[in-house]
Amino acid sequence: MFGLNPQAVKTVAFWYSYRLSECEGTMATDSPARAADAKMDATSLYREEVYTDRAAGTIRVLTPVTRDGGPDQTRPTVYVGEAQILTNMGPLPISFEIDAKTLGEAVQKYGDAAKEGVDRAVRELQELRRQASSSILVPGATPGLTGGLPPGTVGGGKIKLP
Repeated sequence: MFGLNPQAVKTVAFWYSYRLSECEGTMATDSPARAADAKMDATSLYREEVYTDRAAGTIRVLTPVTRDGGPDQTRPTVYVGEAQILTNMGPLPISFEIDAKTLGEAVQKYGDAAKEGVDRAVRELQELRRQASSSILVPGATPGLTGGLPPGTVGGGKIKLP
């Protein structure tokens, strides 16, 4: 669908690893102590249903429920679309919210919402690439970077510049 160069894909991988490190949820690699601290908010529960046409993408319907599992009429149903951008390194998943009141309306709005979600992801990739290319590494200012020498060593060459 969309071709990105390998540098963009590396930037995406960095971006996803950065975003995952910011998450407050627990990951499978987290320590058992942190997993023991995981708590669910009983007032923010949703039932998830997945719909797909097996061609364009997927719509997840998040229906609010009470702590007993019954429908919660005080909160709106959330529709989340999912698509993929095909890159040189494989598919890149994209998620986006669809502003809809019913599943039928979400299906109708899927294409426009997907285009907007992909456009947003491409803009974020371009911004991350711009930030990465504009960062300047100054020797000695960053730990471990002493003018290309291994950490802990100081330049001891005999050549001196005026």
